[in-house]
Amino acid sequence: MTQQIPSTEPELAAVRNFRDVGGLPTVDGRRVRYGVLFRSGHLAHATDEDAAFLASLGLHTIFDFRNASDQKLEGPDVELPGVRNVNLPLTDPADGAEFWKMVRDGDLDQLRALLADGKGANRMINSYRAIVKQRTAEHSQVLHSLAEDSVPALMHCAAGKDRAGLSIAITLLAVGVEREAIVADYLESNAAHRRYKVHRSSASASAYSPEVMELLSPLFDARAEYLTAAFETIEETWGGVDAYLEQALGGTPELRDRLRERLVD
Repeated sequence: MTQQIPSTEPELAAVRNFRDVGGLPTVDGRRVRYGVLFRSGHLAHATDEDAAFLASLGLHTIFDFRNASDQKLEGPDVELPGVRNVNLPLTDPADGAEFWKMVRDGDLDQLRALLADGKGANRMINSYRAIVKQRTAEHSQVLHSLAEDSVPALMHCAAGKDRAGLSIAITLLAVGVEREAIVADYLESNAAHRRYKVHRSSASASAYSPEVMELLSPLFDARAEYLTAAFETIEETWGGVDAYLEQALGGTPELRDRLRERLVD
């Protein structure tokens, strides 16, 4: 079925990384429907114009995957009339507090010790693997909610890249989207206008030096190796996507059929 692809993407003033995942191809030759599944960074700083645009989408549910530390730092999402907000933290608050303290306050020696020589990328890979293995109840809740009544839906975390990226990826796997298309959508978070803005406690030039930004970059990049690590964890732990969806998330064939009815043309 052919679909008209929107010619422009909305540029929201204070919501990063917003996009509709409609149009992605499935393995059986169909496409994800436009206007039913969206992703973004947090909505805490949305302007009135941003909120008006988001309200115009007819959202049923917003899934917020931030933890308490994220919400304390950024603030709660703006409230949209008639929209249900569901908070499902996918990482622990202690991890969030440690992460943001390092980003804001870490000096060069600390950042080198924590992130240099591939340690930053390894930190992200381990996080993706842990979320897949440890947050099955949360991902199950998302899939069941979408199958029942929660679309149109928006999924977000802080930057809209990692936790939201994984949850979107799992949802897309459940409705049969091609693996390459899932990765390509994930990597769109690297676009300059979508990236999370790094904030450091010090405004000095040294706080944002090229070496500091290079050390922090693995934390704020969308890298195919991160999502690949999540897919590998599914294969290693459950033996494949179908087994993972059914055994870990309760994604029975009937549930997946209902998901496709809601999300795929």
